[in-house]
Amino acid sequence: MSASAPSDSHPPDSRFGLAVWVTAACFLGLCASYGWASQAPASVAANLTLAVFQIAMISIVIWQACDPFADAAQYLGEQWRIPSSVRGATLDAVASSLPELFTGFFFVLYAMNASVLAPPGEPGLHAGEGFGATIATCAGSAVYNMILIPAFCGIAIALTRHRKPIIEIHRTVITRDGLWFMVCEIVLVAFLFSKQLSWHLAAILLGLYGVYLVWLWIDARKYRNARSVAIETLQSIDKPSDQQIQSALTDHGINATPSLIDYVARELRGDLDDEDGDDYVDSAGMLFGRIQIPLRPSISYSLLVGSTAITAIACYWLVEVTVSIATTLDIPVFFVAVIVAAAASSVPDTLLSIGAAKRGDDDGAVSNAFGSNIFDICICLSLPLIAGIFLNNGQPIDLLIDGKPMPGLFGLQVLLLSLTVITLAILSHRLQLTLRKSLVLVGLYLVFIGYAVLGSLGF
Repeated sequence: MSASAPSDSHPPDSRFGLAVWVTAACFLGLCASYGWASQAPASVAANLTLAVFQIAMISIVIWQACDPFADAAQYLGEQWRIPSSVRGATLDAVASSLPELFTGFFFVLYAMNASVLAPPGEPGLHAGEGFGATIATCAGSAVYNMILIPAFCGIAIALTRHRKPIIEIHRTVITRDGLWFMVCEIVLVAFLFSKQLSWHLAAILLGLYGVYLVWLWIDARKYRNARSVAIETLQSIDKPSDQQIQSALTDHGINATPSLIDYVARELRGDLDDEDGDDYVDSAGMLFGRIQIPLRPSISYSLLVGSTAITAIACYWLVEVTVSIATTLDIPVFFVAVIVAAAASSVPDTLLSIGAAKRGDDDGAVSNAFGSNIFDICICLSLPLIAGIFLNNGQPIDLLIDGKPMPGLFGLQVLLLSLTVITLAILSHRLQLTLRKSLVLVGLYLVFIGYAVLGSLGF
């Protein structure tokens, strides 16, 4: 939100100016490549160039749609007194995982040859291949979130926050969000060894997410109680300093981030609704932050609805481009989705986490990545699976294609588990994320990209 504390990075105007120029360049590239592809429809180079610029524009649209959604969600989280680690794992995770959810739905609908998606006269994807693309998107996004988001946050902080160039990770993020993600992964991987997926998987994943939410609700209640006691202690002090606020919060087991300290200071002064009293204004940024919308509960809910609609349209476009690339290169859509759809749909997660880290909210930055992954597996897979079974006349989704296992699925299962274990080990070491560790994580993701490339070539 615009209410965030200033960072050590470049001034907002220069950053937003660069984003606008990049968007303009992508739009011009999209127009030019569209003209090229129209003149040479059989040209692989022209079609791939058009697809690249389409993906770039889709990522920007998703980013701009999810930005106000995230701002509104964070505002509501502050109003509800939700701790940063819980907010990152729930509200922020939902805000940034909407693309994966809609992409999963559209892949399933496309595969079932729904009339609103499949072009006339074309058979569409096999049902299993369509849900396989959903699995690839969610699993690929999970790998991206788990590895690249902490890596990008670590690199950004190392280069911009010179006073503290590392990210400190609260143990709760590892023991709660990280290990819970492992549990969800193990359940998913176990089911993927079967030849068919039924509603049982969806029911178990939804149940796991329900238990996870109860766990978070208990943590949030403990946090609110501790915060109330800390506020009562601070109210006995006349104009407490930031240091006193930090000490009071820390003494009651609360991670005192800069944004939380500032919010508590405003709460003690009673000027949360006084927009003229400080430079701190609760607002949602739109169009690269050029437009600031003052937030109120009713406005926040409206932004959530509007952003969701725009994200859905962008994800439908993303599915069409993903299938188009697979068709052009004559490779399984699974391998395109695991990189292209996963990366494009993870743009909001990346920017949201980097923004949280620059505000000093290290817990929110890392927990958002794991919370998004839990949401991706439990919700973004289970709901499209239910929709696919319903459209398949209640029959399970077959993971076999022409009687053979889906290409790339077993390798994805192995990589997903092994990379998760390695990443958790890296983050658990001293509970710090340094520049060196961030570069190691980037190397791990390159291994994952290598798997997808080799798989698409038939190895």
